[in-house]
Amino acid sequence: MAHTRIRKFNTKETYPEQNLDNDLCQAVVTQGGKTVWLRGQCPQELDDATNIDSHNPIEQTHKVMQNIQQLIEEAGGNMQHLVKIVVYITDVRHREDVYRTMGEYLKGVYPVSTGLVVQALARPEWLVEIDGTAVIPDPST
Repeated sequence: MAHTRIRKFNTKETYPEQNLDNDLCQAVVTQGGKTVWLRGQCPQELDDATNIDSHNPIEQTHKVMQNIQQLIEEAGGNMQHLVKIVVYITDVRHREDVYRTMGEYLKGVYPVSTGLVVQALARPEWLVEIDGTAVIPDPST
């Protein structure tokens, strides 16, 4: 059974003053299945925890979203199973870059989303961290 996405919207309409294109929704209803709780993903390699060699918010966000996608796939799911994300950025001026890049991975997904601007992340070179929750439906339902 697919998740029910309530009140889908795109940030093009809710933030017309910003150049964003994120498919989000106000609520997601899941039933049964396997819940995958993701640790906050940072711009580092999953295999050895080395940071990527970039201080660019776009490149860092690509790595973070690639990690999220990889972890969901390793759990047996895909990005359509992502139901919630929480985005942490260290500079509000990076918001559009981070959200535009994140939106490339969320096209047609419509998770719920919360965004926060924080003073710092665990390492000073990190500009973005995103955690997420996915629910992989039970194939028998």
